[in-house]
Amino acid sequence: MPLYETPTGLVLAFLGGVLAAAVNAFAGGGTLVSFPLLVFAGMPELHANATNSVGLWPGSLSSALGYRESLPRVRPVLFRLVAPTLVGALAGSLLLVATPSSTFKAAVPWLILSATVLLALQDKVKAWSERTGHGRHPASGAVIQTLISVYGGYFGAGMGIMMLGAMVLFMDADLNEMNAVKNWLAVLINLAAMGIFLGKGLIALGPCLSMMLGAILGGYASARITQKVHSGILRTIVVVYGVVMTGVFIARMLGGS
Repeated sequence: MPLYETPTGLVLAFLGGVLAAAVNAFAGGGTLVSFPLLVFAGMPELHANATNSVGLWPGSLSSALGYRESLPRVRPVLFRLVAPTLVGALAGSLLLVATPSSTFKAAVPWLILSATVLLALQDKVKAWSERTGHGRHPASGAVIQTLISVYGGYFGAGMGIMMLGAMVLFMDADLNEMNAVKNWLAVLINLAAMGIFLGKGLIALGPCLSMMLGAILGGYASARITQKVHSGILRTIVVVYGVVMTGVFIARMLGGS
């Protein structure tokens, strides 16, 4: 029996959900924590990615509820981005299920590395976009969000970072308001992906349910607490972790495991 189907594996999935949802609530990059846990518990990469996406959506929902006081002023922006988000997420999910597992496995290290770099450069991206003022037209936001949602439906690690970085381009809002919008859009992306992944039988039910429980706890608690806490230290920890995981997955790929 693979580890992810044992009680120990279910506990790992629960803890992965707690940690990933907590990180996603305000810093982004939580998938860099939970996805490797599922893989190292013996789950194939393609199934781990799908299970992770479905398992974390309650965390996005609880985080969104945790940021509810920050939503009213930016609610019109959220409504404008619903359709682009759903279209992009469905396209990315369909692309994933059409991708051979060997191709996806080979892409995993570089997807993790890309997400890690985005997380590391998050502040620089924000500073650049604020300084230049590019992309302020609402149509720019719709196009950018569609592309991010395609990536979110396909893999998802770092999509929160991408959304926060992009929102600086077309939103006049503080970080809490952007997080409020980002978390609701993450809910939509993961829900859209869930329908596709369930239909294709890619979800490991036990670990998924354990991760959901952990994500609900971690997402809401983090959203309530971290609105008063600076995210720099946690972001640094996740970046270092992401670099390590990139190396580990490259080693796995080269070793043929």
